[in-house]
Amino acid sequence: MGASKTEIFSTEQNELATLLKAMAHPARIAILQHIIAANACICGDLVDELGLAQATISQHLKELKNAGIIQGTIEGVKTCYCINPKTWQLLTAQLGGFLNGFKCGDNCC
Repeated sequence: MGASKTEIFSTEQNELATLLKAMAHPARIAILQHIIAANACICGDLVDELGLAQATISQHLKELKNAGIIQGTIEGVKTCYCINPKTWQLLTAQLGGFLNGFKCGDNCC
């Protein structure tokens, strides 16, 4: 497999690709939806809500946290997760700009 040549793309293109790659799994989308719906930090209730193993949930949370999409704080023996507002704002702006860039007129293929 060849090199990805990320250096030929803009910072914004690389940032958006990294964030979308971290989100590109249905379990991660479900986790983010649950965190957003709770509008607060959530701890261990994801296992019950999603029906996935604790180890699976932990791996998905790790990927989201490594990408900066969520942040976690340790509360005793639990880690509490919530959306990282700075990254979410960046994602919203970049993805919104990308999606809104398409304008279809009468001559779309």
